[in-house]
Amino acid sequence: MKNRERPTVLIIHPRDNVAVALRDLAPGNVLELPVGGRARRVSVLDPIPANHKISLATIRRGASVVKYGEPIGEATATIRPGAHVHIHNVRSRRIR
Repeated sequence: MKNRERPTVLIIHPRDNVAVALRDLAPGNVLELPVGGRARRVSVLDPIPANHKISLATIRRGASVVKYGEPIGEATATIRPGAHVHIHNVRSRRIR
């Protein structure tokens, strides 16, 4: 039986521009991820706690944060790939 490394993030839907950290991620870690059907390297920019979101692409201020293939919020600032995505830079669409 092969020894497989535990996945670090979960990309729920191919349209998502965020992934969920499955463990704590430290700045400087480089993730090899399937983004948009291609392998992509994303460098972790911020400490990201397990179960929080990490950006897979640049999300411009005012653009949708997409999880589950659906918009879940709006970026309140431009979010760089590898950044922590949470209440400090996203406004929920459910509370409007």
